[in-house]
Amino acid sequence: MSDISENNNNEVRNVFFVSDETGLTAESYGKCLLAQFPNIEFETVTLSFIDSPEKVEEVRDQINAVSAKSEFQPLVISTLVQDESQYILETCDGFVISLFHGFIGAMENFFGMESSRKGVSRITISDTTYQRRLDAIDYSLTHDDGVRPDQYEEADIILAGVSRCGKTPTSLYLAMNFSLKVANYPLTLEDFEAEELPEYLRVHQHKLAGLTIKPVPLSRIRRQRRPDSDYSSLEICQEELNKAMAMFKKVSIPVFDTTNTSIEEISSRVVRSLGLARERMRESTITFNNFKKPR
Repeated sequence: MSDISENNNNEVRNVFFVSDETGLTAESYGKCLLAQFPNIEFETVTLSFIDSPEKVEEVRDQINAVSAKSEFQPLVISTLVQDESQYILETCDGFVISLFHGFIGAMENFFGMESSRKGVSRITISDTTYQRRLDAIDYSLTHDDGVRPDQYEEADIILAGVSRCGKTPTSLYLAMNFSLKVANYPLTLEDFEAEELPEYLRVHQHKLAGLTIKPVPLSRIRRQRRPDSDYSSLEICQEELNKAMAMFKKVSIPVFDTTNTSIEEISSRVVRSLGLARERMRESTITFNNFKKPR
C-alpha cells in the first residue's frame, strides 16, 4: 500500500483479515487503520478459523490468485497465533501485517517469560454492568424515532437530527458499547415551522447532541426509502439541514457530521463532548482471567 497517489485512488484495494478464531479483532482493528486512508476504496474479506497449516496454505493460494489479477498488492492483516501458520501466510504475494506477533514478543520481553500462545480466554463481567447494558439497549430500542419523549429524563443522551442522518445506529452503538441509555428524536415539519427545538428537548439541553449530514448523501439515502418524493429532493434536504443547524445553534449544543465518519467515531465524540467517557469507563471495567489475546 505504499502507492497511494491520487491517480491510483480509483482502484479498489483488496484487504484480507485472517484469524484462527472469529476474526473480530483483526477486522475491527484493521478497519480502524484503513479508515485513516479515506481516499482509497477497499474491498475486504474476513477469513475466520484458519487454525491449521493446511488451511493457511489454502488462504495463501486465495490471496495469490487475487494478487495475480490486481494491479496492486493485497494487504493482509493477521491475528494468527502459531508461528508456523504465520510463516506460511507471510510467503503469500500480499503485504502481511501481524497484529499478534507485532506485540507479543515485546510483551514477553517485558514480563520476562514466554506467552502460552494458546488457552481459553475468560472474561468476567459483573452482573451490575451486564444488566446496565441490557437496560441501555432496551431503553434505546423503545425510545427510537421520537417515541415517549415524556421519558427523556431517564436518558443519558438524546440525539436530534433530520430524518435518516444516522440517529438510530448511533443510539444502538452507544447502548451496546457504552451502556448508555440513548433516545433519538427526528425533527418534524412542525419543528421546522416553529424554527426551534420542542420544549421537551430544550429542558434536557445538557444531554442533547445534534447529528447532521451533507445534503447530497442525505438525498441519496432518502431516495432508497421514498424515491421521487419531496422528502428525498436535494432542495428539501438542504432546507431541513439548514433549519436544523439553526435550531442547534440557538441552544448551543454540540453537533456532529455523520457524512464521512464511522459510527464508532461519532459515538466516541458524543460521549467525550457530553462528559460521559470517564464515568462509563469506570462502570464498564472487566476482569480478565487466564487471558490470551482475543482474536
